[in-house]
Amino acid sequence: MEEKKKDSGFVVKDKRHFGESAEEKPQEEIKTAAAEDKKEKSRQAPDNEDNYPPVNFTNFVLSLSTSALFHFGDFAESEGAAPQKNLPAVKQTIDILDMLNEKTKGNLDQNESSLIQGILYELKMRYVKEKV
Repeated sequence: MEEKKKDSGFVVKDKRHFGESAEEKPQEEIKTAAAEDKKEKSRQAPDNEDNYPPVNFTNFVLSLSTSALFHFGDFAESEGAAPQKNLPAVKQTIDILDMLNEKTKGNLDQNESSLIQGILYELKMRYVKEKV
């Protein structure tokens, strides 16, 4: 059996049998080919899985705070576009963080508690400033 590997990550196998039927093929050769396919697939993990941070409480809170900053108009939606303010969306994000803070009271470690309280304080102060 002839195998040709390309840079694209695909494996091209010549499955034509010349003088040998599929039943006559040694079992070891079949197992080796299957193991190689499995290794190749594991090496080719989708890019999107590697680009995201792990899911935990800290990253979730930071994600929500970044969303609030986006709605304050700190970031543009796309390159070359003007940033837009959306204060109702900021208020909703602050309310979500406030609800998380209340519902998780007593269940967070010191760092998580300090993080969410600090972010809430900063976002609330900025919201009041922007609202005026």
